[in-house]
Amino acid sequence: MKDMDDIAGMMDAIGRRARAAAAELAFADPEAKRRALVAAADALEASETAILTANGHDMAHGQEKGLGPAMLDRLMLDGPRLRGIAEGLRAVAAQPDPVGQVMAEWERPSGLRIRRVRTPLGVVGVIFESRPNVTADAGALCLKAGNAVILRGGSESFRSSRAIHACLVEGLRAAGLPEDAIQIVPTRDRAAVTEMLRMVAHVDVIVPRGGKGLVGLVQAEARVPVFAHLEGICHVYVDAAADEAKARAVVLNAKMRRTGVCGAAECLLIHRDVVEGLGARIVADLVAAGVEVRAGEGLLHLPGVVPAEAGDFGREFLAPVIAAAVVEDVDGAIAHIRRHGSSHTEAILTEDDAAAERFFARLDSAILMRNASTQFADGGEFGMGAEIGIATGKLHARGPVGAEQLTSFKYLVTGDGTVRP
Repeated sequence: MKDMDDIAGMMDAIGRRARAAAAELAFADPEAKRRALVAAADALEASETAILTANGHDMAHGQEKGLGPAMLDRLMLDGPRLRGIAEGLRAVAAQPDPVGQVMAEWERPSGLRIRRVRTPLGVVGVIFESRPNVTADAGALCLKAGNAVILRGGSESFRSSRAIHACLVEGLRAAGLPEDAIQIVPTRDRAAVTEMLRMVAHVDVIVPRGGKGLVGLVQAEARVPVFAHLEGICHVYVDAAADEAKARAVVLNAKMRRTGVCGAAECLLIHRDVVEGLGARIVADLVAAGVEVRAGEGLLHLPGVVPAEAGDFGREFLAPVIAAAVVEDVDGAIAHIRRHGSSHTEAILTEDDAAAERFFARLDSAILMRNASTQFADGGEFGMGAEIGIATGKLHARGPVGAEQLTSFKYLVTGDGTVRP
């Protein structure tokens, strides 16, 4: 019990410091926030050796724990990935500051002038697994949006995340901003997560970034509002009017560019009219690339496939495995996705404008694509510099959560001695 009391006290202190920092950040100079992120990027590059050494320890720890290939890929840092994180910090730094932006303004017959302007959420809690880059992405986006953030990374990335966090704090210090604006929970103890989910006095929103188990835990136990980020059960539908070269390139990229990310395609749907031609060639491409294609009826005669089980449809493999099914037409694809999808990202491959419009209008996933790889489901690729995650719920934020999505708004109303009759 004493250990729990100690963790509760530690988390309360972190929350109090975050709330105080958030009050300062709400009106911080945009230029100071920009300088902090640029300085953090410089510190990150200067600390490459130390960060990669810390990551090496995390990788060894993960291998000892028996982490699978997808989790190890998410955990691994190297020079190019670290430089990509630094560039992400600079990209966020270069974006327009969302705080104070006028979203709408109008005048009333009463003489009142009303403006709706962006304002920070306050304190954001981010709980994530394995991916140490989330430390930088979440810290940068929350700072840009004027929020303080409390980061709780997975035990697998404990050393890497702390090394990256130190660079963020160095940036805050260089810009004269409160160092408590970006804090990281300094323990692997899961009791810290339990406390964080209850911190209604200190935390305004929780963002979980991880697998189904983590997100389910957060949604079940959180007393603080949650931006849901569920599984990436992403579908690619090959329409009868698909262009062969485009379709073959997109499907292979959607599955194999990185199999362990939430935007990786997990189910291939093929229009019945192209099964024997384009569909067969796409399946052959996947098999040749080392993908295990778990095929439903109508595809079992194709070389190299294995029979699908019922649970394979609606499953996030995060591995070189894909489920595949034949559908009658675009409506069949829509019905399949509604039944098995997770509202993350779906793609249609077609040159038929009407089919594409029907797909876009009748599906309600956070991201819908035409003739493009689902691997583009990423805030950086959307021009946000980075993202905290892909929100699959419908309230407040949806799709990639960047700096703008980490703001709320308030109304500023101006009169001239105006009274209400």
